[in-house]
Amino acid sequence: MCTRSSSQFSIAVILIALVFSAAPATARGADAAKPAAADVVLEGAAVYTVDAARTWAEAVAIRGEEIVYVGTNAGAARYVGPQTRVVKLAGKMLLPGFQDAHLHPLWAGIEQLHCMLYGLETEEAYVREVAKYAASHPEESWIRGAGWDMAVFPGGIPNRHALDAVVSDRPVFLSSQDGHTAWVNSKALEVAGITRETPDPPRGRIDRDKDGEPIGSLQESAIELVGKLVPPMSPEQARHGLKIAVKQLNALGVTSMLEASVPLGDAQGFDMLDVYRDVDRGGELTARTVLSLTWDPEKGDEQIQDFVRARREYSQGRVRAHTVKVFQDGVIEAKTAAVLEPYVGTENDTGMALVDPEDLKRIVTKIDSEGFQLHFHAIGDAAIRQVFDALEVARKKNGVRDSRHHLSHIELFHPDDIPRFRELGAVANFQPLWAIADSYIEELTLPLLPPETHRWIYPIGSVLRSGAVVAFGSDWSVSSANPLEEMEVAIRRADWKKPEQAPFLPDERIDLRDAIAAFTINAAYVSFQEDRTGSIEPGKLADLVVLDRNLFEVDVNQISDAKVLLTLLGGKPVHGKWSDFGG
Repeated sequence: MCTRSSSQFSIAVILIALVFSAAPATARGADAAKPAAADVVLEGAAVYTVDAARTWAEAVAIRGEEIVYVGTNAGAARYVGPQTRVVKLAGKMLLPGFQDAHLHPLWAGIEQLHCMLYGLETEEAYVREVAKYAASHPEESWIRGAGWDMAVFPGGIPNRHALDAVVSDRPVFLSSQDGHTAWVNSKALEVAGITRETPDPPRGRIDRDKDGEPIGSLQESAIELVGKLVPPMSPEQARHGLKIAVKQLNALGVTSMLEASVPLGDAQGFDMLDVYRDVDRGGELTARTVLSLTWDPEKGDEQIQDFVRARREYSQGRVRAHTVKVFQDGVIEAKTAAVLEPYVGTENDTGMALVDPEDLKRIVTKIDSEGFQLHFHAIGDAAIRQVFDALEVARKKNGVRDSRHHLSHIELFHPDDIPRFRELGAVANFQPLWAIADSYIEELTLPLLPPETHRWIYPIGSVLRSGAVVAFGSDWSVSSANPLEEMEVAIRRADWKKPEQAPFLPDERIDLRDAIAAFTINAAYVSFQEDRTGSIEPGKLADLVVLDRNLFEVDVNQISDAKVLLTLLGGKPVHGKWSDFGG
């Protein structure tokens, strides 16, 4: 025993000597050479680094676009030179910039150029807004808009007659908040030639009254029966909309984003790929961006080579196009989500698989073999299972690689499928703002599902405990893009606007650390950029956000009240000003 202890002591002495001999000069005493000056030093902050150890610090030094120091105020002082900007944060919280792993910023911006229905809560309010917009835009041949909530209408289905009462001479086309339904007036149905004899298109439905007459609500692919006739927008309008959206995201602390659906080619009067490239080249894409190229079920496998071309041509600057998006189903509330058990009140209605499950296996295997990441829209438990089955086949045929395929929305699970995220190396991409007992869930969702399945709606906590990587996205403009509101909901499982509301499935709550990780390092992992972003560490890009309060020191109900004071992208403000802090 004595011999072994002596040996261990000798080894320890040698190791200590080696550590000190290898340490940089800046760590060995007051006489050591001072490091090169930083451009910016942020000091006096509550720095939650989100590194592997979830370290806290006081100060960060930035040189160029990169972080060069994280630690104490005293340590950061060594990076201050004559030209260094010193910004005193006075205890405010410093976090990695937020990363939204699923949203639609371009369309969120474009929608603001038309009739906006977001935030209104009654059919009457929608109709008034449409009438007001139509009266103030007499030059527009179509009235287009977005943002109505299915929960406002009985069964989630609006009727054309309400729109006819205020606009009868021009077609009206209004996208629902979730984008899976369109509300149109009689003129729009007339222009599109939709009558009681018009058949439902593949993967879509024309909602009808008891006599078979179209009532003005179009589901999934049926939307395009009218949507394809809406006058296209110009590339200039699209670029303007994207710039609006990105600035709004920067103001919420977002520095990276994953655009969730990018069709190839000119589908709306502009090419989305070109719009992102042009705005980036103009220096106004102030967020690192991944584009999900949309799989078109109307086309064949030849589109895969179009994806390869797009990845090669458009992955430059702050844009990368290495992801392919597949829509596997619709939404529960319209009974278009693919479910394992029939919807309540039906004998055998299990929704829609937008891609045949066997075709999905072949498609996923081919796309995966080209080195793409796959991004799935999967809401129902059947759709989730179909996606996992396809990923399993692709893995067996192509071999295991660092693919980081991810499933988004993932509302209803069969519990047997929860462990498959970890087994298949897939990421769970939740939209946490929806995991509350609001009118949408209580009046439109739960009544359609067998009671025994209700326990497995948005099981964020269970998925996290299974060992899966959980990332968060907003699905903006479907819902709020504010990560702080979404974090609070994930932690409370209750409406951020209602502090008294009881939690919905409280066992599925998560803690603040995991909620922050889902919007920072885990979302960075989804985008293959966790080596450069997602945490505050030397060598990483200085994509940072300053909040007005320390989230760990406030009541959970106040997380959504926090304000973003400053957002940095590569060390430069894209929201807020240095002068706001005297720097």
